[in-house]
Amino acid sequence: MFGTASDVGKSLITAAFCRLLRDDGCSVAPFKAQNMSNNSYVALDGGEVGRAQYVQAIAARIEPSVHHNPVLLKPSADDFSQVIVHGQAVGRTRARAYFDNTEPLRRLAFQSLGKLQQQYDVVVLEGAGSCAEVNLRAREFVNFPAAHQARARVVLVADIDRGGVFAQVVGSLAVMTDQDRARVSGIIVNKFRGDRSLFDDGVTYLEQRTGLPILGVVPYKYGFELDSEDAVPLTLALDPPVGVDAGKLKLAVLRLPHISNFTDFDALARVPSVAVHYIYRARPLGDYAAVILPGSKNVAADLGWLRQHGLFESVLQYHRAGGKLVGICGGLQMLGRRIVDVDGVESNEREVDGFGLIDAVTELLQPKLVRRTQGAFLASGIPVTGYEIHLGRTSYAEHSPLLTLDVDGEQVVDGVLDASRRIWATYLHGVFDEAPARQAFLRWVDPSTEREVGPDRLEWVDRQLDAFATHIREHIDWSRVRSWVSDALGSGSSAQHVTDG
Repeated sequence: MFGTASDVGKSLITAAFCRLLRDDGCSVAPFKAQNMSNNSYVALDGGEVGRAQYVQAIAARIEPSVHHNPVLLKPSADDFSQVIVHGQAVGRTRARAYFDNTEPLRRLAFQSLGKLQQQYDVVVLEGAGSCAEVNLRAREFVNFPAAHQARARVVLVADIDRGGVFAQVVGSLAVMTDQDRARVSGIIVNKFRGDRSLFDDGVTYLEQRTGLPILGVVPYKYGFELDSEDAVPLTLALDPPVGVDAGKLKLAVLRLPHISNFTDFDALARVPSVAVHYIYRARPLGDYAAVILPGSKNVAADLGWLRQHGLFESVLQYHRAGGKLVGICGGLQMLGRRIVDVDGVESNEREVDGFGLIDAVTELLQPKLVRRTQGAFLASGIPVTGYEIHLGRTSYAEHSPLLTLDVDGEQVVDGVLDASRRIWATYLHGVFDEAPARQAFLRWVDPSTEREVGPDRLEWVDRQLDAFATHIREHIDWSRVRSWVSDALGSGSSAQHVTDG
């Protein structure tokens, strides 16, 4: 599934194809050779994958695997990214250095593709950004090089909501090489709003101009959301005016420049009586029940940004006035006295001061700790599950832990619930995903009200995937797509060689 640009909907349509093919009786797996995202998930086979591939694996009703996303880039600055290969951090690189020689990563990514082709009837490939970036074509391996490797049919997805859909499609095809262009088997026009009949002549034009079938014009799906790959969704409240959502329990999340795994807060935002606002300008925070410091891919830089933009002092004033603070992973580190990075594993800052509200020092050390885990809140025994992804090792002078976790059969403590009960912090991502833990957290924020918190995350995601897959089936020529797979299986070829790239 390739796009005319970023954010045209190819990740979600890939997930829908995975669900539809699985429901049609095929064993299916997603594949994205290289992703760039600070939202990741921990696969059971030992490492990180992009959040979109996690959702796509759920859609295929399989466990996420590092082979679904063999190369993951996690930006830690405008020109630096951490490089994750088969789930493990292998170093930091600048964009120019990365593209100087991508051949070793290409080989490793295509090894993963080969493994999936051997294990599944169908592999649904997702591209990255625009598939027609001529300046990168010789060096990238996530778009047409992966399609050629898999001998896959390509479906081109265009976003009519952003405008210029004819230029998107015709222009993308025009700048492709003949070899790449020959892979494209159909086009999906996505995110259509309004009277579909008004676009009939548009469909005719595109089919006549390109010689390719329009597989479908997919209406915009209102009220639908799944994990964002990287950018904070526009549907969320970004720095809203004071007084908005006055009837709800309001939580503020600091919108850090290098925010990571902000999908942690999706489950809170779905609670009907809760409003989650993302804050990026200095302002009084007194109308919030709690302020959350989220994960960060560059803690030192984000602390500097908080100081530079006045939010550092806003947080301190809020806490001095009795406000409650929450730290998740990098946010926990920020609440401590200082962060030490002697080896420069995350940034060039060797030591930075934190808020000093937790008597703790964090050292950033290799190797990166990546694991799924489960445990319970120490105070209540309420169960919790989640995952850890961090370089930090935090040492506490004296503290009251928040959680006890089962790590390889041993019980270890995690996080902080300070004596004043106004700081709640943990390294655990996904801590709010299950209903009992979410309820326990909201009870800490506001003990006066018992809230209806909704289903566990996995159940909710599964419902969303079913609904979106049904939406896609209704609005595209699914029988044509299915025939590609059937023809390949009938010919004795691997179905993944002809399914959508």
